[in-house]
Amino acid sequence: QLLEKIIAREAAMFIAVKASEPADCQEMLKTFYLMREMSHSVLAADTLTSYLQDLETAAAAGRNLMTEKYARMENLIPSLNENELIYKIVDIEREVHKKYPLTIAVEGGFTTYAVCELETYSDATLNLYYRDIFLAATQKRNLVEERYQYLYGNLGFKDLEEVEALAQKRAAVKE
Repeated sequence: QLLEKIIAREAAMFIAVKASEPADCQEMLKTFYLMREMSHSVLAADTLTSYLQDLETAAAAGRNLMTEKYARMENLIPSLNENELIYKIVDIEREVHKKYPLTIAVEGGFTTYAVCELETYSDATLNLYYRDIFLAATQKRNLVEERYQYLYGNLGFKDLEEVEALAQKRAAVKE
């Protein structure tokens, strides 16, 4: 139920994003819901509660966090949050690329997207998020890996190893 509230808030903000050109993804809400559920599914309840509060606070102030995230990604506005935890989180999350370089690519957009999204989080949410990923790392887990396992499991794959093997075969055929 907490996830549903968060994703509903995010979807409302996402649909309301005004871009110079309409984005096809705004018409694909089923995909949006799956991707956002994937993103949030690995976080602790108190982290999600804090993030929901961020969304509600922003909405009450007339802010659209999705608009802000995409404006940051295009360098249209200055940084929203200089919290050092943002880069610590991204560095930890990038580690999964070493294990699945074709399935979870970090070149190009991964870092930019992650940083710009995290900049929209409050410091309280960032602290809880960092705790979640740090705790997972101490347990030899990676939340990004768990997210993608969740996503590809919902798409009918056994695991990320299967997805990576298929990506390797496709890459070999292209060569």
